[in-house]
Amino acid sequence: MNTNNLDGVKPKIAVIIPTYNARDSILDVINQIGSEVTRIYVVDDCCSYNSGDIVSSNCKDKRVSVIKNEENQGVGGAVMTGYKAAIVEGMDILVKIDSDGQMDPALIMDFVAPIIGGEADYTKGNRFYDIEKVRSMPKIRMFGNAVLSFMSKLSSGYWNIFDPTNGYTAIHADVAHQLPFNKISRRYFFESDMLFRLNTLRAVVLDVPMQAKHGEEVSGLKISKIVGEFLKGHIQNFLKRIFYNYYLRDMSLASIELPLGLMLIVFGLIYGVFYWIDSAQANVSTPAGTVMVASLPILVGIQFVMGFIGYDVSSVPVRPIHKHMRKSKKKS
Repeated sequence: MNTNNLDGVKPKIAVIIPTYNARDSILDVINQIGSEVTRIYVVDDCCSYNSGDIVSSNCKDKRVSVIKNEENQGVGGAVMTGYKAAIVEGMDILVKIDSDGQMDPALIMDFVAPIIGGEADYTKGNRFYDIEKVRSMPKIRMFGNAVLSFMSKLSSGYWNIFDPTNGYTAIHADVAHQLPFNKISRRYFFESDMLFRLNTLRAVVLDVPMQAKHGEEVSGLKISKIVGEFLKGHIQNFLKRIFYNYYLRDMSLASIELPLGLMLIVFGLIYGVFYWIDSAQANVSTPAGTVMVASLPILVGIQFVMGFIGYDVSSVPVRPIHKHMRKSKKKS
């Protein structure tokens, strides 16, 4: 594979591995990382088993740098610690993989290639490309991911991606440098929040087909604990994205369609329910004219909202921004 397409020189690829209680798998993950990678940053996120010390004592790979967080910052905080270190050392592309051995390091160049080729600013894994593999998954997992993906599409504006919580990612360093590290969620909502932040930059995001490797690790992710966090985060990001993209940064017909459509739907519902209750209490049928007055604004409102969604889908970023950032840096 040609890796010399980034401004005509071979890009410096960094791998960030946040580690927390992964002492049994971290060394094997590092050993599988190929020679195409320039630097490896192992971020010990205040691990109770001192995974970072295990790497320092047993790993002889000179590419490896162990960074320790004094306090546990969650996967998002650990990744951003690695991003900052890689940016300071002048890395070009930053790849994040987990330390539990469920992400195949052999796929690193699959994630890097679209960025080198100028097709994307950020790539992420998608475990749902292979239909046969998807069919073998537990139904509840498929349903949960479908719900999370739809919520993420609404909040991030990336209607072209799936599997939003996938943590196998790669990003161009110039784009990562523009991210507000102090505002990005540091816990389980990290990957979804990253997508929202990238959309505010108008970065191009692409999915990369992958298959997760499942070992003996037990996930600490409890659905009951994250439902509230994800729902709150997606609602907040959706409202902020709509404000940023449709009222603060730019205005279009879609800026009118969404609020007008919602107002019509709410009016129709309130009007219809009010007169339905009034008719029920009087024990008479609701007049056909009243039903029409309630139904018409709802139908028109739905058309307006669908028009907005259609515009939003067509507005997914398609021009990578890292090339323009690099040109600006050269001129300065």
